[in-house]
This record gives sequence, structure tokens and C-alpha cells, in this order.
Amino acid sequence: MNQEPDYHFSGQTKFYRGKVRDVYTIGQDVLVMVASNRISAFDVVLPRPIPGKGQVLNQIAEHFLVATEDIVPNWRLVTPDPQVTIGHRAEPFKVEMVIRGYLAGHAARTYKSGLRELCGVVLPEGMKENDAFPEPIITPATKADHGAHDEDISRENIIAKGIVSEADYVQLEAYTRALFARGQEMAAAQGLILVDTKYEFGKLADGTIVLIDEIHTPDSSRYFYAEGYEERQAAGEAQRQLSKEFVREWLMDNGFQGKEGQQVPEMTDDFVALVSSRYQELFERITGKTFQPTPEEGAEERIKLNVEKYLATFWE
Repeated sequence: MNQEPDYHFSGQTKFYRGKVRDVYTIGQDVLVMVASNRISAFDVVLPRPIPGKGQVLNQIAEHFLVATEDIVPNWRLVTPDPQVTIGHRAEPFKVEMVIRGYLAGHAARTYKSGLRELCGVVLPEGMKENDAFPEPIITPATKADHGAHDEDISRENIIAKGIVSEADYVQLEAYTRALFARGQEMAAAQGLILVDTKYEFGKLADGTIVLIDEIHTPDSSRYFYAEGYEERQAAGEAQRQLSKEFVREWLMDNGFQGKEGQQVPEMTDDFVALVSSRYQELFERITGKTFQPTPEEGAEERIKLNVEKYLATFWE
């Protein structure tokens, strides 16, 4: 598939190209989100696309959006193509609801530095990296403008600054905890532990709060393998992860961490094929379904046709 397709859909009014997804606004109230095969790490889009990646992420998101719509309404209307979701446009809340069940990643680094508070949440003493919290903690981040980094923020500051009203924030917290509980339950059924994740929410024109964006994908979540977790913790060993961490590790091994002056290492055909196969494995392990790749050849024409077919029925 062409890395930078140039679609012009019927009724299109706006277009936004993110790091890995392209978003088209149709009229005022509908979004067409195309999951590209671009891949990013350290806030940089890498030079070569990964075959099948867009389909993997789009279909994992679809899997979990459908599985959680009894908890909270979401933005999705239809998935007309393996790489496309069409849904309602919502006014996004300017916070990401990050929830953590374990002391991992950013939380672990904060803890290791000696701090015992993250986003206003007090962290228990005596924890080791990758230990489970007594109960999941919510550590929100401001939703940064394009090109900037998200920043930690406390519940109190979000409300005090009027970023989100107290009533809405209470609802976001409740949805976040319920979604995470469902995600952990679904992960456990696949022999996985959902360690942490983030959710984004928006508000429709009628005031309804809806879940937006992708959920529980390996790009937005961290998973551990459940088998061997306790033994590894007891031995002080690193946990086996199911995420795109292996891409970051390859980049770091080749001298790249997104810092100024660093060059992205050459992505060989073998490495691109490896990443593609790992993403397909992620899909199958997380969802329990067999991945059915769609041909890369003619993907741009296929996506255009499938989106237009749905839009034609939408305007009728």
C-alpha cells in the first residue's frame, strides 16, 4: 500500500494526518479513520511502512469497541474495510485517562527516582517494578497539541483548571475503571495480563460522553504473559511483554532514541517482515482470532471503494 495515500471522499470537509492514522471529516459529524501501515517510535515516524499493521490495529480496536459498548457508548458506526473505521465526530476531552494495574513503564521510572506520588496518587512503599498495585490507579495526562508531548496532571488540577468539569470527570473515571476491568478479564482469558492502558473520551453534540480512538491495542497498552509472571517477579527477572516494545529495543540497540542528531537505522526487508509477523502474532494472541491478511496490492483503491460504498448508504 502506498505509504501516503491521497483520498478525497464524498462530502469531505477536513483532513488530518497523524503519526499512524489519517482522519477525514465528512460533513460536520462523521469521521473516517484510516489506519495506515506507518509505524512510530520515540515520537518519530519510521521510514518504512509495516505490511498488515494498519489492519491489525484497526481490527483489534474494533474487537474491543464491540466488546465494551455495553459499558460506555463509543464513536464507532461501522468498520467498512479492514483498515478503516467510520464513526461519530466528538469533541474530545483534553485529557487521556491512563490507568495502571502494575508498577511498570513511566510509573516504575517515577518510583525508581524516589518519588512516591504520580499525578496526585500516592504510591505504596515497598513495591518492586512490575508488582501489582493494591487496586488500579488512574494517572491522567494532558492531551497535547500536535507535535507536543503529553504531560502528567492530577485529578485536582484537571478540575481546578476547568479542563474537565467535576461531574464529567467523575464519569470518565467510572468508565475508565469499568473498561479496564473488562480489558483485564478479556486478557486473562487469553493467558495475558493487561498491565496499563489509556482511554480517550469525547462528547457528542447532544452531550453524550463516548469512548473515542483505539482501545486495548499493543500501541496503546502494555501486556504481560500470565504464565511465569509470579516466578519472574520472585526471581527479580524482567517480565515477558506483548507490545511494540521490541521495535523500540531494536532502535535503541542500533543507536536511536529519537534524540536530536540521531539517525533512524536502516530498516532492512528482513526486519520489516519480522515486525509485520510480530504484529500478526499480537492480533491472534490478544483477540484469540486467526488473522486474515488482506492483499497489499490495490489496497488504496479497495479502501476508497469500501468507504464510498458506506457513505452512499449514509447519505440516503
